[in-house]
Parts: sequence; C-alpha cells; structure tokens
Amino acid sequence: MGVFFTKHKKWILSLATLGLLGGGGCFLYLSGFFQAVSSLEELRAYISRFAPYSHLIFFLLQFLAVVLAPIPSNVVAAAGGVLFGTLPAFLLTFSAVVSGSLLTFTLSRALGRDFAERIVGQRLSEKYQQVLHTKAPVFLTLAFLFPFFPDDMLCILAGLTSLSLRRFALIVVLARPWGLLFASALGGESLGLPVWVMVPAGLAGLALFLLGMKYGNQIEEMLLSRLKEGRKRSGQEKKI
Repeated sequence: MGVFFTKHKKWILSLATLGLLGGGGCFLYLSGFFQAVSSLEELRAYISRFAPYSHLIFFLLQFLAVVLAPIPSNVVAAAGGVLFGTLPAFLLTFSAVVSGSLLTFTLSRALGRDFAERIVGQRLSEKYQQVLHTKAPVFLTLAFLFPFFPDDMLCILAGLTSLSLRRFALIVVLARPWGLLFASALGGESLGLPVWVMVPAGLAGLALFLLGMKYGNQIEEMLLSRLKEGRKRSGQEKKI
C-alpha cells in the first residue's frame, strides 16, 4: 500500500483535491450558501439553521473559504461574531484559516506548478512568482497584514517556493489573525477592552480598509516594485 501511494502520489492527491473542491462546492450550492452570502443577516440565519452543529458548519465554511478562495472569510467571520461572540468566532475562524492555508501550501508543493496555476491563474502566478521566490517571508508577512492582497492564492503560490512548511506556518500564525480578529469583533461584542483602546483600534481598522479599497492596487504595486528593487540591489552588491 505504501509503495502504491508513493508511486501514484500525484494522481491520488489530485483526485482527493478535486473531490474536496467539488464536494465542498456542491455542499455550499445545495445548502443555499451562495444565496445567503449576499447579506450578513441571511448568512447568520444560514449558519443558525444547522444548530446544534452551527459551530462545526462555521468552521467548515471558513476552511472552505481558504481552499475555495471565492468565499469571503471576513464576512463569514462577522456573521460568526453575531452568533457566537467575538472570541469563539475568532478562534474558530483562525483555526480554520491556518488549517486551510497549510493544506493548500502542502498540496501545491506536492502537485507542482501545473496544479497551482490552474487554481490561481497564470496572470496572478506570473505577477507574484518572482518576488515570492526571492523575498517570500517578507512579502507574505506584508500581504497577510494588508487586506488588499489575495491571501489564499498566495498560500498556493508559496508552496512552489523553497520556503519550509514550518516557516510558512509561523508566518501564517503571526500575520493572518489580525484582520480575522477585526472582522469577528465587528459582528460580535468587544473583547472587553476599554473604550479608549477600542475606538482608536476601530478607526485605524476602518482607515486601513478604506485605504485598501481606494489605493489597494497602487500600494500593492509599490510594495512589489520595492521588493524587486531590493533584490536587484543585493544582486549588484554580490557582483561587486
């Protein structure tokens, strides 16, 4: 059995991945998720419908948000905040996002460039491949912190780099929770922090969101060009 798996590893993983994507997509479609996601109230009602397994369904939705990418995990996190409170919604979301990120990274590494480009698309792959291969830790940290980068797609592309799974996991754990925490707090009660802390934090989050909406593409291009310039400079210094 072990020899068979090793010999046909790529095919087995490909079929398992197609099964996960197809099964997850069918479940979301047949259960009415794509209709419910149009508003926070409908999404809250959708999750509540699965009681007493609402927490499990919420975790599954957030996991699929990473694997299937088009699902807006921040919107789902806000709905979870309404239903479960800020802290439970955040912990469920964070654990699902970390699990999904590690899975997509591992699958991409095992299945290679063809798989990654089919999921991500050639345009995005070409846009980020160079900087990921040279500045992966720095770029991924910045991308996970800012709301205008395609986080889930970058997890797939990161699997094609030399970055170790352990280091990738550390970056995900340290950089991805903040936006998820903010989204969960929007839907649920505050974390018990004083008003003088919550108000500036909320305003800063709102300002970051608005800047991302208006100038996201420009900021993204600026960061990419800066990182590429740094790579050129380091290359020139080595030649000298």
